[in-house]
Amino acid sequence: MNLIHTAYQPSGEGPFPTILTLHGRGANAMDLLGLAPLLCGGKFLMICPQGPLETPIGPGMTGYAWYPMSMGGPPDVDAILSSRRELEAFIDRCLASYPIDRKKFALLGFSQGGVMSYSLALTHPGRFAALAVLSSWLPKELEARLNVSDAVQALPTLIQHGTQDPMIEFDRARDSVKRLRQLKLPLTFREYDMAHEITPGSLRDLSAWLDEKVLKT
Repeated sequence: MNLIHTAYQPSGEGPFPTILTLHGRGANAMDLLGLAPLLCGGKFLMICPQGPLETPIGPGMTGYAWYPMSMGGPPDVDAILSSRRELEAFIDRCLASYPIDRKKFALLGFSQGGVMSYSLALTHPGRFAALAVLSSWLPKELEARLNVSDAVQALPTLIQHGTQDPMIEFDRARDSVKRLRQLKLPLTFREYDMAHEITPGSLRDLSAWLDEKVLKT
């Protein structure tokens, strides 16, 4: 594999419904793995790759990212697309190595991982059964560089965001939703009284949505 990753595999032989899960800036491959047994009773195989860029997160501490911080400026779209190419190769290797049900292969991204998820899903919607984006946004600079396929109109999408998010303002998520609806993406937008996080309530809603849009289809 070209990216370090962790995985949770349910009992049995598979193939399994699967979620490719992309962490936020400063986290690592372990960060979201703990969601696996909490989503739909642990029925999903969950694969969590680690961003390729080291990033400092405190004195003597290092996390990982998909692209560099922009420090208030526009995001580095070239870096986003470079990491997307790494993820595309990673997905191909996962499909060859893990017992994945390709018809029930979902994509989930948190924060910076949500930006990466938009980049993947809007370009290759046919590869995924569903898209969930948590506490993130779609940069206009990235959207302008994507060759968005009309097949996005058949991709179930869930967007969750906290109204108290201090890192990615709620209005940025709301603006992203407006533009995504112009692409006729079949999306559900849910807001929560929370910060930049996943709460028990948002997790319950995510689990129920995955059950409806992926497991029961």
